[in-house]
Amino acid sequence: MNSPRIQPAPPPYAPEIQAAFDRIMPPGVLPLRLFRSMAHNPRVLQRFLAGGLLDRGSISLRERELLILRTCAICGAEYEWGVHVAAFNGKAGFSEPQLADTCAASTDASLWNAAEQALLALADSLHAGSTVDDGLWQRLGKHYREEQLIECLLLVGLYHAVSFVVNGLRVEHEAHAPRFPAR
Repeated sequence: MNSPRIQPAPPPYAPEIQAAFDRIMPPGVLPLRLFRSMAHNPRVLQRFLAGGLLDRGSISLRERELLILRTCAICGAEYEWGVHVAAFNGKAGFSEPQLADTCAASTDASLWNAAEQALLALADSLHAGSTVDDGLWQRLGKHYREEQLIECLLLVGLYHAVSFVVNGLRVEHEAHAPRFPAR
C-alpha cells in the first residue's frame, strides 16, 4: 500500500477546526483521516463540510448512499466507500450481495428495484461521459421529481470530487471501515 501523501493533522486543532469536527463527529470519536488531512487547509475543509449533502435531503438515505457507494466504487475510492458502508449501511439496509454489486463492473439488475437501477445507471453514465442521455433521464423521471434529480446529479459530482481527494492524498483506511469485496 502506498503511504499517505499528507499525514492527518494531529491535535490540538485550531478552535475553528475543532468546532467543525465537533459538529460532524459523534462525541468522543476521532475525526476521520480525510477530515484531519484536509485540516491542513482550513478554508477548504470549512467549505467542504459546509457543502456536504449528508443531511436529510429530497431523496431517501438509502438512495443517497446507493449513489455514493456506486460513485466511490467506480472511482476506486475504497476509503470513502468503506467509510459510508460503516457509517450508514445500518440505516440504508443493503445486503452483502448488494454492497458487493456496487463495486461490480456491471451491476446485477435482479438485486435492485427499478428506481435503484436507474440511480446506478445515473452514476455510471455521469462517470463514463459526464452526461445523461434522454432515455435514462426519462427512466429517472418515472421515479424522481426535478428537485430530487438535481440532488442526485450533485451527489454524484460531489463524490467524484471526494474520490479525487481521497485517492490523490492516499488517505489511509479507517480501521472500522470495510474494504472493497474480493472480486
